[in-house]
Amino acid sequence: MTMLAHRQPPPSAQDAAIARVSGQLLSRYARQKRPLTLRVTDAEQERLLELPAGAVALLMDILEATAAGRGVTLMPDNAELTTVQAAEVLNVSRPFLIKLLGEGAIPHRKVGKHRRIRVEDVMVYKAAIDREREAVLDQLVSEAQEQDIGYDRL
Repeated sequence: MTMLAHRQPPPSAQDAAIARVSGQLLSRYARQKRPLTLRVTDAEQERLLELPAGAVALLMDILEATAAGRGVTLMPDNAELTTVQAAEVLNVSRPFLIKLLGEGAIPHRKVGKHRRIRVEDVMVYKAAIDREREAVLDQLVSEAQEQDIGYDRL
């Protein structure tokens, strides 16, 4: 079965509480960045389940988002997004995204009249923009500290 995407809506308060406890228990093992063997028990049987290190890290991300009350969407890197979906991921308007595509800031391809953008390319762009924003904020804080206008160094 090929999974294109799986969307889990925001959890109930009870599920968020369960995720919080589970994430706390799992976190000390996840930091080791090694495969993890879990004992899974149901009413009739007990089995061992081995998870690769990457799956453990992904599970931690899912538990953290669930504990915070956020929904989660799981999508493979090679999946393609529509312009509407890519704009949602970047939290920008669709016209702004179309402008970025036209400028070549994000690679894309056309399928007929429609543009398709790989998730991986959207995430690379997002990471670059996030780094750029962080650098600008660091510069602003630095200038504020130099001018002694209320920001203390951490």
